Amino acid sequence: MSYSQPVLTDRSVHGDVAGTPAAAPPAVAQAPAIELSITSDIALVEGEWRAFERQADCTVFQTFAWQSAWLKNVGPHKPVTPAIVIGRTAERGILFVIPLALERRGAIRRLSWLASDLCDYNAPLLARDFAARVGARGFAPLWREILDRLGADPRLRPDVVILEKMPETVGSQPNPFMALDCSPNPSSAYLAHRSGSWDEFYTARRSSATRRRDRTKLKRLADFGEVRFVTPDAPAAVEDTLSALFSQKSKSFARMGVPDIFARPGWVSFFRHMATDPLGRQLVHVSRLEVGDTLAATNFGLVFGGCYYHILAGYDDGDVAKYGPGAAHLRDLMRYAVDHGCDAFDFTIGDEAYKQEWSDTLISLRDFRSALTWRGTGVVLVSTALSHAKRTIKNTPVLWRMATRIRAALGRRGNAAPAAKADDAD
Repeated sequence: MSYSQPVLTDRSVHGDVAGTPAAAPPAVAQAPAIELSITSDIALVEGEWRAFERQADCTVFQTFAWQSAWLKNVGPHKPVTPAIVIGRTAERGILFVIPLALERRGAIRRLSWLASDLCDYNAPLLARDFAARVGARGFAPLWREILDRLGADPRLRPDVVILEKMPETVGSQPNPFMALDCSPNPSSAYLAHRSGSWDEFYTARRSSATRRRDRTKLKRLADFGEVRFVTPDAPAAVEDTLSALFSQKSKSFARMGVPDIFARPGWVSFFRHMATDPLGRQLVHVSRLEVGDTLAATNFGLVFGGCYYHILAGYDDGDVAKYGPGAAHLRDLMRYAVDHGCDAFDFTIGDEAYKQEWSDTLISLRDFRSALTWRGTGVVLVSTALSHAKRTIKNTPVLWRMATRIRAALGRRGNAAPAAKADDAD
């Protein structure tokens, strides 16, 4: 594939490669008095949370709509107790919201981010002046106090803390969790910033040869019927598009030999809830690429804070697959983002080649693990070893090629249908 390779900027502002805390920013003259509260009932803080997220630094995954949808659809299938930590100033203004959860796994009580399995980025919601008022030096003792508060509650007392997929920045400020002893997550995320109009952005990101090839493939798609980019509004059309997306992705997972996420309890209902519930619907963009009567490609995206988040995408594995319906749909999505005033297109977590080709910013992610009791020590050792092994494999090309081939071979053995040629944007 010929393309214009963008320069990736590592959006790392805290710590070295090993996750060791870097020098903290200058401390304020006196740390503000902070009133902590912890609740397990998300409904009690809905009003405050929703008002705060409109002015806070956060990602779409920390919105009340996303977190509450997880609790309604996935939460009942897990032994989870929310632990939502809110820090307020003496004047009762919110400085931060930290959505945590205590999950029981056998005899082990694990503290993690709430809805972590369905969040590509896990982070606190921060007031825009959090770094100036508290900073990294002020957060470390604050975190110890939070753990003390949790440990004093029998329902929330953890054996181990495992906080994964944390970006190094939250909005425009350092993520305060980077003050802890973090380590690299095996995966990164990728972001493309808008530069001018869609045509200007497209020309800057793709070579003339690649744009010519895109036009050729689009013409070949048109041989199967009219090519249309559709954003359905009617509930029935949204449901049909989601059903096609789930089916396309499940087949793709089978071909790759990876577990089907839509077989997990509550996951299908979660995405349907987000796309149809009035609160979630404000964030969700469901779309499809129609080629004649075929739903050639489908998408579930999110729009929040001037950013388009590319979450789920699928494509039909029939005759149209060889002509790149997923790639064509991706271009339509980026055009849609530009036309709707988004300043950035976030490809989210995952190191797929197409994300790197389009992006100009690499988002480094960090993990934090800490044993609080003897029972948690073994969990930390195993989790750390698995993460290190995965990162080593992913960052060693020969090992990664071997792993993906073995995984795909195992997937084909369990999948009776022949695998179509992979779409270059799936």
